[in-house]
Amino acid sequence: MENKKGVFFTVMVIFIITLFFMSYTLYDLVRDRSSVNKRIETLNNFVFSVEQDIPRYLYIAGFRSVFLVHEEIVASGDYIGSVEDSFGELFYNGSLGGVNKDLMSGATFDYMVDSFGQFAGKVNANISFGVPSVLIDQQDPWNIRISLNLSMRVSDKGGLVSWDKNMTIDSFVPIEGFEDPMYLIETGLVTNTIVRSPYDVFIVGVDVGNLLSHVENSYYVASSSAPSFLDRLEGRNVASENGIESFVYLPGFMAQGVSTSDKSCVDYVYFSSNNPVHYSVAGMPSWFGIDEEHVDDYGLAGVIV
Repeated sequence: MENKKGVFFTVMVIFIITLFFMSYTLYDLVRDRSSVNKRIETLNNFVFSVEQDIPRYLYIAGFRSVFLVHEEIVASGDYIGSVEDSFGELFYNGSLGGVNKDLMSGATFDYMVDSFGQFAGKVNANISFGVPSVLIDQQDPWNIRISLNLSMRVSDKGGLVSWDKNMTIDSFVPIEGFEDPMYLIETGLVTNTIVRSPYDVFIVGVDVGNLLSHVENSYYVASSSAPSFLDRLEGRNVASENGIESFVYLPGFMAQGVSTSDKSCVDYVYFSSNNPVHYSVAGMPSWFGIDEEHVDDYGLAGVIV
């Protein structure tokens, strides 16, 4: 009987010890899984932050590049050869025409990569990028698009997890507030800042008050028959689906000693070698003229003379 009790107690002790080790092992597994999940969450947040920050870097690079391109146009007295090539040089090298530009400090691709590398080090991760490609264009009249295509790899330094992503990230730089290079190059003196017109209706009955204000301020409207802002930087007087146009304010020209012509006051028409038939508008100053193609665009059919 005592032997049976001894066997029973022995079995119980073995069972309890086994249960203890099983519980301890299970606890370790749960703890390890929790640690891995926290690591995944940390790096996932890091990847998300990178994806959110890249558009900001692109915006800064785009804005500063447009400013520098315009500065070069002013300094040279001529349009830029290629906006795309100029932006690429500024974004990758921080230079324009081989001349380093201090304004691009903190706005180049290499700076962006270094910044993310430092950030990755703080979360015990590695980050690397493949060979990027960048595009500058317009998809609407009022914004420049900077589009960056690149691959990214993020990995935990402990080898727990890694991410591989191919990304196309867009950022948009508004053109309002920049100066229209067409005015400066074509007149040699006059500048005009791009401001979107507050008016959708230019004539109310026979009241031309809105049109007069639009003209006096040389406001801009979207026009698919006019050149875009990027076209204007390159001196391309061509129709674009992302085009913009203003009316030249001839009294402002004369005030600065710029000779004027009897032509349509639509800017890209006025600055071209073309001279289509143009009309006066009842209630508008005698110097104002508009070509037939634009009469309907501004709702002037009932007031042309």
